[in-house]
Amino acid sequence: MSTSIDRAVPAAWRWFFLVAALYDIGLGLVFMVGGEQVLEAIGMELPPHIAYIQLAAVFVTVQGLSYLLPWRDAWSNEGIVWVGVAYKGSYAALAAWYLVMGMLPSVFFIPWAIADLAFMAGFLWFLRVAARRRAG
Repeated sequence: MSTSIDRAVPAAWRWFFLVAALYDIGLGLVFMVGGEQVLEAIGMELPPHIAYIQLAAVFVTVQGLSYLLPWRDAWSNEGIVWVGVAYKGSYAALAAWYLVMGMLPSVFFIPWAIADLAFMAGFLWFLRVAARRRAG
C-alpha cells in the first residue's frame, strides 16, 4: 500500500489507476505515431493534415499521464479523478450520439467507448469510497 499523510491507499486502487494511465498513454502514443495508418486500416477518410490526429492524440496521452498522480497518491488527487470522469463520460457520450445519429465514422470506436464507460464507473466508485472515507 501507498500512504499519504497516514492514509493508506489500497493496492487495488493503485493498480486501477496505473492501468487507466497506461491505457490512455498507449492509445495516445499509437495515434501520435501511427494515427494515419490506424485510420486507413479501419477505412476512415484521413483529415486534411496529420495535426488533427496528433493534437487529439497528445491530449489523450497527457490525460493518461495525469492518472499517474492518483496512482501515486489517490487520496490527494481526487480532482484528477473528477476530470477523468468528465473525460471518459464525454468520449462515451459523443460516440453514442454519433452512433445513434448514424454518423459514427467507424464501429472501431465503440469498444473504446465501452472501455471508457468502464473506467468512468471505476473512477466514480473510487470517488464514492473516498467520500465515505472523508466522512469518517
